[in-house]
Amino acid sequence: MNAHKIIFAIICFALSGCIQYHSPARNTWQQHLAGASFMDMTETARTAKLPVYMGRGGKIITQTGELSGKMQYGDKNTIDNAVLINYMAGLEYELYDALRKPGISVQRAGTDVVIILVRDSIMNQNIADISTDGADTLKTISKILNKYNATFMEIAGYTDSMTNQTAAYALSLDMAERVGVYMAQHRVSTSRMFIVGRGSARPIAAQDDIGRLTNRRVEIRITPAR
Repeated sequence: MNAHKIIFAIICFALSGCIQYHSPARNTWQQHLAGASFMDMTETARTAKLPVYMGRGGKIITQTGELSGKMQYGDKNTIDNAVLINYMAGLEYELYDALRKPGISVQRAGTDVVIILVRDSIMNQNIADISTDGADTLKTISKILNKYNATFMEIAGYTDSMTNQTAAYALSLDMAERVGVYMAQHRVSTSRMFIVGRGSARPIAAQDDIGRLTNRRVEIRITPAR
């Protein structure tokens, strides 16, 4: 390889725009997602998963040290709630600031933070794989989630209205698993993950031509580990 080719390769690697991400072979997904739970992220499910999560080095929010130096006195529950609120607010702000792109939104739902990723914002239009822009977005999300790692996350895929509900479920689960695999490849612990496909359930827009594009999405709901 001559010097020009070496320089070009270095530039491409630095910019990441010359390197197209491809999901690994499907028969390896189970290995990548080992430790993830394929169910809804209910309170009961989180409680059952907590020992596994803690055993893999996970921590709860009250162990993060947030506000500990500022609040030395007072009721423990009050202090713990303040720590939790501050922690999740910091997570929400960093996600919102980093994800100002079309088709992506960051919302607050109680103490949870929800990232909505319209399919076309993270996946190729006619191919069931993550796009270059999508890989860049998911890399940013993974980096922030690794910083705010005292959390669980539910990665849920959705489709638009489809006659064949079996196909809708399969497509929605495929999207969710692809996102989970990418995040696992970028050091997000699978012990924090719940992965589900919900088919055409829970539409967030009308089922017209424009609304269908919005309903095809992946939602990442992040909740505090406690």
